[in-house]
Amino acid sequence: MSCKRKRCRGTAVLLISVVLGLAASPVRADGKGKWIPVSDEVIAQLEKQGKKIGWPGLTGGVGVDRANGDVYMMVCDNGLWKSADRGKSFERIDGGAIGGRCETGFALDIDPAGNRVACFPVYGPAASSLDAGKTWQKSTANHVDCIAVAWPDLAMLSIRHESGGDLIFAPDGGKTWKSLGKGFNGVGLFDVKTFVAFKDKGILRSVDGGANWASVSDLKPTGKSMRVLDGVGYWIGERGVLTSPDKGATWALLSSPVSCTIGPYFGKDANHLVVFGKQGAMETADAGKTWKSAAPLPPGIDGGYMSQFGWDPIHDVFYAGKMGQPTFKYER
Repeated sequence: MSCKRKRCRGTAVLLISVVLGLAASPVRADGKGKWIPVSDEVIAQLEKQGKKIGWPGLTGGVGVDRANGDVYMMVCDNGLWKSADRGKSFERIDGGAIGGRCETGFALDIDPAGNRVACFPVYGPAASSLDAGKTWQKSTANHVDCIAVAWPDLAMLSIRHESGGDLIFAPDGGKTWKSLGKGFNGVGLFDVKTFVAFKDKGILRSVDGGANWASVSDLKPTGKSMRVLDGVGYWIGERGVLTSPDKGATWALLSSPVSCTIGPYFGKDANHLVVFGKQGAMETADAGKTWKSAAPLPPGIDGGYMSQFGWDPIHDVFYAGKMGQPTFKYER
């Protein structure tokens, strides 16, 4: 090859490198502006101790306490871990009460008021805590697809995994459960008597603990579990976030449509929300009137319903994971 051809080839490689560099997300010197794994040290510690990481490996579940920024992370078949320093260090907190893995982003329910968490994985025991993981109340039901909790009463609704949509209810923190029928795809509850759910279309509501159901809206949720803040219900739907101010009696789209699969996660108030989906994190500060991109997706996380996310609005940090992948954080 001539020197001239070598120079042309080198110039082409340089140009490609420059273009790729310009296309990449900018990363500041402080490490912010990119996704970084926070689970590596925990995995290495467990492997050094000879502990077996369950299928499909690494982690499977992440959530954040909105009130203080504490991060909860599931390690496959190795319980629930918590970090109080934005993922710099973790300690296992469940005392063996929790196992398996979280298959979807709706297996962790953390009270927006803070310090209360329920973890309901598949292929392992489930439990809830009213004191940020210091003590745990074990559930007699596990292997479920999602969990919805009426805090602080600890009434619970869930759907059994691979059961044909078997909806189950416990009024007492998971001690006693009863089936409410099959064919359900998503759930929510406002109190021990007032439930919402959906099957193949629209929203169903019960005001007598699931004994009777009535259709209340043609709007279709897609999220497996509704979330509640200050008595208002929030549910991921086909066109965006659905809301109900009256315990599920009526529903409406929260202002502008937005593409999303998991959430919503609450900021300082009801106007400040984040949702996640295949486009990454989307944020609104005006109750859904406008949405803007807040973070891209990390590597290996597709943003589908089996992805898992969390948001720390105090320190402005996003977290993401998926079973079989590391747990990541993104600081803006």
